[in-house]
Amino acid sequence: MAAASIALLAAAAGAASPLGSASPAAAAANTVTFQDSTGEDAAAPDITSIVVSNDDAGMLTFRVNVPNRPTLGQDMYSVLFVDTDNNPNTGSLDLAGVDYVMELVRGEINLFKWDGTNFTRRFGDPSAVTLSFAYQAGITIRISAAELGNTKRFNFIVEVDSGIVVDPVTGDLDFTNAKGDVAPGGGAGLYPFTVVLAKPTLVVKKFGSTPARPAAGKTFALRLQAARSDTGALLQGGRVICVGRVASSALRAQSGRFVGREAVCTWKIPPKAKGKTFRGTITIVFEGLRVTRSISRKIG
Repeated sequence: MAAASIALLAAAAGAASPLGSASPAAAAANTVTFQDSTGEDAAAPDITSIVVSNDDAGMLTFRVNVPNRPTLGQDMYSVLFVDTDNNPNTGSLDLAGVDYVMELVRGEINLFKWDGTNFTRRFGDPSAVTLSFAYQAGITIRISAAELGNTKRFNFIVEVDSGIVVDPVTGDLDFTNAKGDVAPGGGAGLYPFTVVLAKPTLVVKKFGSTPARPAAGKTFALRLQAARSDTGALLQGGRVICVGRVASSALRAQSGRFVGREAVCTWKIPPKAKGKTFRGTITIVFEGLRVTRSISRKIG
């Protein structure tokens, strides 16, 4: 991390508390827009607003609008600091408790974690495989909350500079003639954001029976395949509940379990049940979620 950048951000963050909940301009579908003051330095990049959002898979998106820098110059430097545990007494005390930083320089973005002394990358740190960026009149940074300590509530501050010079031999950054903007500025603290995830559901992928119609004296099975709505992963386990009836009498299932990626309920249809109606229900219960499907078929 560049020492000049850390010093500038430390001055901006100060010892102030995080901004209150009234600071965001709006919130919809868990998207919050933070407004920044404009026109501080005509020669510097000017951050006008930051839009932060997350999807139900926990993917975070930071959109930093810098309309007076329509393209990403080689002299530009951007840094996004995040206090991921919402605790100013952990992480970098000079930066109001920041735990992680995403640094964009010379078209490459990297994730660093506070190690008690500096922001570094060490063995065992998050892989940052989800970290990516794009630039068009501002920076869009995407990263999974899982790679930021599974954060649910965090505070952040962002800086955008131009006019930096990179030493071609050492790679060191020279901020002597750099001009920059920090949001929020003026010692206002850090912007707050809460990750809101919709409760996942179980989505039916396949439902059917074997055979298509129950037959007297034969085995009949219901098969149900389901997936998590948040990850799309097919279930391979959970509790399987089977309820069956022949006419008005309950019919106990022979088995109810997962076979591969399908929940299967199996009944033995009574030999004398021909012409009666079989009603069967199969339910999957997984981590407090459930999905149910039923049929009603005449027994052949």
